[in-house]
Amino acid sequence: MEMHQLAYFESVSRHLHFTRAAEELNVAQPSVSQQIRKLETELGAPLFHRMKRHVALTEAGKTFLPHARAVLQRVDEARLEVQELSGLRRGTLAVGAPPSVGTHLLPRALAAFSSRHPGIALAFREAGSRTLLGLLEQGELDMAVVIQPIRHPALETRPLLEEELLLAVPRRHPLASGQRRVRLAQLREEPFVLLREGAYDLRDQTLAACRRSGFDPVVALDGGEMDSMLRFVAAGIGVAILPEMVLADIERPDGPVAVRRLQPKLTRSLVLARRRDRYFSAAAREFTGVLEEAATVNHGD
Repeated sequence: MEMHQLAYFESVSRHLHFTRAAEELNVAQPSVSQQIRKLETELGAPLFHRMKRHVALTEAGKTFLPHARAVLQRVDEARLEVQELSGLRRGTLAVGAPPSVGTHLLPRALAAFSSRHPGIALAFREAGSRTLLGLLEQGELDMAVVIQPIRHPALETRPLLEEELLLAVPRRHPLASGQRRVRLAQLREEPFVLLREGAYDLRDQTLAACRRSGFDPVVALDGGEMDSMLRFVAAGIGVAILPEMVLADIERPDGPVAVRRLQPKLTRSLVLARRRDRYFSAAAREFTGVLEEAATVNHGD
């Protein structure tokens, strides 16, 4: 049983005439007759009483008609649903990002996407890169912004943004006056505020950078979250190495935190990751462009 046979049957049932049905369907009348006979053979019963000038439904035809119409309607609904998805009129998109990106880059991108495509429901998950990679692998996210390096055979990545890591110091700290660039080795005796272990790649990057400069940092406070780090620094607990996007808007002459560049220069690379074997929807493709646009604007700032 094929879809076009159901469509032919439904049209003949409405018109009770093979020729008129053929005209509506834009096919030759013999083709309609042939396909209806094939359908009747498969069902094992005639669907129409065939008379000289018109036809009438048999009892089998009357029984089969609502089922045929239901199938055709479901197919039309499915076609419309797919077209709406591909046309970005409805659907869902699940996106993940680390807290620094979720706080400073994603709001602009999510707002722009939602404004352009209000029919797409957005779901957002904020977590460290390791957690996000697990969610991608499990299929709970369509895409996620994560920090390089990424080595996962099931995932593919797309470069998004490379940004500098900067030093945040309390405003009354000696490093807050004078020099604009601080050698990492100068921080040997400085108390550090560190992010929570296991949740943030930036913690590991900070420790590795200090060790390359010949020391293990003195830890004044361990286990911070990204949104609390600046408050800890401002309170004078210690210094912290944080992404440029987190620090971009906070340095003011009268502000509680001063920002200094590091020598050697530290950077992190952000990429957009997704599963290789998962369909990349129109919504996901569109959001990729919006996010790249937001990243360009953010980096330009």
